[in-house]
Amino acid sequence: MKELYRYRDLIWTLVQRDLKVRYRRSAIGFLWTMLQPLLMLLVLHIVFSQLFRFKIRNYAVYALAGLLFWNFFQQTIVTSMNSLKANATILKKLPVPLAVFPIATVISGLVNLLFAFVPMFAILLSTGHQLTWALAYLPVAVIIAVIFTLGAGLILSPLAVFFSDVIELVGVVMMLLFYMTPVIYPKEIVEGTNFYWAVRFNPIRSILEIFRDPIYYGKVPPFDHQLLAAGIAVTVLAIGIVSFRQSTDRIPFYI
Repeated sequence: MKELYRYRDLIWTLVQRDLKVRYRRSAIGFLWTMLQPLLMLLVLHIVFSQLFRFKIRNYAVYALAGLLFWNFFQQTIVTSMNSLKANATILKKLPVPLAVFPIATVISGLVNLLFAFVPMFAILLSTGHQLTWALAYLPVAVIIAVIFTLGAGLILSPLAVFFSDVIELVGVVMMLLFYMTPVIYPKEIVEGTNFYWAVRFNPIRSILEIFRDPIYYGKVPPFDHQLLAAGIAVTVLAIGIVSFRQSTDRIPFYI
């Protein structure tokens, strides 16, 4: 941690570069961070509220809360896997800690998430959704989501260097996890089906629910649920740190 702190200026420079590169050729720049979940929400609202017609109060807020978390998690994971190869030139020239690259990726993803909160609050106000003091818990939920995502990024980024097929495989797995996680549908609709166990024991669901509870349900998640989500996040981060450190010496030979 001390070594990473020494390179905090490099991490911040990488964050700025990632954000600039992402929106370099975009006509509206950072506005895409806010528009993308809204456009996806519009499609989902038509499909699930009009065609399938399951009953859920204020579906726009429910789905958007899930999409904000999922977009942050998915996009950050994919970018983290490419972070080491994308910075091969820097790695070959400067003796910097390899962890600065996935860390910078997660921070840039966090910045995008914060921008995406703007349309979320606009939706909350425009739909008349009740705003409660539980929203003050949202920073805690974001921190847990960041810890979980950083751990997953540290686990996958070396694997993407050693095995190129990992990137394609993770893309398929992420699509599967999207449907195994109640991002755009209520968990209750799969109760009593053979699919329910996959949703119930999905660790990402626990992180998602403490993220959604203060936004949609207007409540602070139960304490035992907070402990479970925090425990999952810290465990994944610990595994990520250990696996990343064990891979550090081999990574330069594969880049």
